[in-house]
Amino acid sequence: MSIIKKVFFLSTFILVISLSNTFASDLKKVGKFKDWEVMVVSETSGKVCFAQSIPVLQAPKKNKRDARLFVTFRPSEKISNEISTTSGYEFNKNNSVLATSGNNKFKFDIKQQGFAWMTSNKKEKIMVKVMKKGSRIMVTGFNEKGSQTIDHYSLLGFTKAYNTAKKACS
Repeated sequence: MSIIKKVFFLSTFILVISLSNTFASDLKKVGKFKDWEVMVVSETSGKVCFAQSIPVLQAPKKNKRDARLFVTFRPSEKISNEISTTSGYEFNKNNSVLATSGNNKFKFDIKQQGFAWMTSNKKEKIMVKVMKKGSRIMVTGFNEKGSQTIDHYSLLGFTKAYNTAKKACS
């Protein structure tokens, strides 16, 4: 996916996350599946469907952040399995953002405006398979001051949430 599309998606995603109650009718919660939920946003360019989760554990504990992990589908742009994350801060440009589940490690290639994405759809598909089989995934990032954070996400309900989001946009 091109960087322009990633930036466009980031702008859309920031808008989705910061929606007020006035615009809540455009954002529909489709369902909750244990630790994951599915949302659909109607845009002029078409529907955007995503499964999202918040961490079950964050380190350091004293610093509560609005972190999330997403898998997104945008059929009007022929985009599926797009994995992104935010740790609730602007990522440090000198350090990698990594997702780890068991022996599997996935690097997020693009970091911009507090979000990170992968550039390889092939790697995203592999990560989705790992998430379907796993029980937990950890996202490690570094803030602008260089301090490390680790967000632990439960994968309970991920498969159902993923399938629901995919179906909602098919």
